[in-house]
Amino acid sequence: MEAPAPGAAQNAATQDVQYEARRRLDAYTYLSAPERLEHLAIMRVFCGTLLADLAVPDILAKLRQAGGPAAGLDADTLTVRLEQLVKWGNLLRSSHTVKASSISEYQRSRTRYQLSKLGERIQRDADGVLAEADAAREVSNELLALVERGLRELAEHVTAPGGIEPQDGLERVSTLFVQFTEFADSIRDFYAYLGQVLARYDLDSTEYQGFKELLLDYVEAITEDVAFRAPRISAALEKLWPHIPDLLARLDAHAQGLTGLSPQSDGHLETRVQRSRGREFADWEGLRGWFSDNDGQGSQVDQLRDATLRALQSLLANAKRMLRSATGEMSRRKDLLRLARWFEEAAPQDAHDIAVAAFGLYGARHLGIPPATDEVVPAYTSWWTGPVVEVPVALRERGSRAQRGRTATVEDHSAQKQRLREAARERAAARAAAADELRSASGRFAEVRLTSAALGLLLELLATALGNAQLRHRADADGEGAAEFDLDQAHSEDAELGIRLTVRRTAGARCVLHSADGDLLLEDLELDVGRTSPGATNSDAEVSVS
Repeated sequence: MEAPAPGAAQNAATQDVQYEARRRLDAYTYLSAPERLEHLAIMRVFCGTLLADLAVPDILAKLRQAGGPAAGLDADTLTVRLEQLVKWGNLLRSSHTVKASSISEYQRSRTRYQLSKLGERIQRDADGVLAEADAAREVSNELLALVERGLRELAEHVTAPGGIEPQDGLERVSTLFVQFTEFADSIRDFYAYLGQVLARYDLDSTEYQGFKELLLDYVEAITEDVAFRAPRISAALEKLWPHIPDLLARLDAHAQGLTGLSPQSDGHLETRVQRSRGREFADWEGLRGWFSDNDGQGSQVDQLRDATLRALQSLLANAKRMLRSATGEMSRRKDLLRLARWFEEAAPQDAHDIAVAAFGLYGARHLGIPPATDEVVPAYTSWWTGPVVEVPVALRERGSRAQRGRTATVEDHSAQKQRLREAARERAAARAAAADELRSASGRFAEVRLTSAALGLLLELLATALGNAQLRHRADADGEGAAEFDLDQAHSEDAELGIRLTVRRTAGARCVLHSADGDLLLEDLELDVGRTSPGATNSDAEVSVS
């Protein structure tokens, strides 16, 4: 059996990663579904229990006890909601045995549900967002001093002879990362709230005064404390850094935790373990990168300093706006709020009239570009249904028909003209040579072999002569019978080449012309080629035979 190609294996791995990402994102769908309030109430029932599976009657009782949007659901509707949550991955079907005293009770209780890990995590985050999304979270600044002290003491114990006791090290590492995680989360939440507030342009004097004190006092205290503690923490980490791999190995040997849940030899059990904070080397790299610039992208301390500077600049911009308002430039905040209320309360047609009056945004009007057809388009015809008009590119892109850029120079055709003159001279020389060849071969066409050019010129003169000649009607001696036509002689000439062809009709004559293109037999015709007579005109060349 052949092994799969490396490219095919890589594509399969990529598809697996994408499938897993879609599966996890599907678990968020219940938060945006039309029945999201009912889904939230159901998920809160499951999150209020630990390792419990619930049937539909149990969930109905808890929903009615809690009240809210899902309190009025019946059993059938609730079952539909539960099955949808199972499909999204928020709930799992339980495999516990059902005990029932009647068939109806069995039908109601045969399907039991329990909470999935992903569903519990998403619901917990959703409740946190709903409860504290707009609140200003205080920064746990005191934890930074505890982090510094914990790192310094851990470095002293690790570098001491004999090292640190595994249990003591486990407690110190866990405490250290809990404190640091809480501090970092509070910093992110506070600055996210600060950016949301400073993005407003309509702060009045009271709000501005409050945020000014917040920035100048609270934010300044945070940045000063971080700037004071960051070098000390970096120094403690540098001292501890060479001993971290050995420390993690001793902690794993002392308490493996869930690392024993490795895949079995048959490959049926695949359990991924999320270690506690501080038990992986990547956690220590994240802690070090928060206070030191290790990858050239800047540390979190540098980002904190830049964010504080941007906040002060936003505060200064609001101060300038308020100063302009105090000098006579009034704020339009109240006017805009009143206009927004009018839009909210107005009917659709009235809202259009308000927009026209407030902003001067009138309805669409036809431009002065005539349509391709001759029909007259009324002014009330919509552009969606009206005839299509071709708009020039310059007008469509720049709004102007004027040409842009320099005028192109006139193209020089002297080389083409020279080539055409040379070609004309060559054709004239070839025709002159053909005329000389015909004059020299006159009277002895059966003995010479003409070139293609000479035969072509002769045929041209012969066609002109026959076209210029006139036919004479000849009847029988008794004046009856079929009519015959006779040809006395015809002429054609080319004054430019100085050649003249005379064609005579002679009964029984045979004129054979040999050439490179083949032989031409002319019966009852004689050809005479000579030079044109001086002073001959076109009328002289045309002979009428009566």
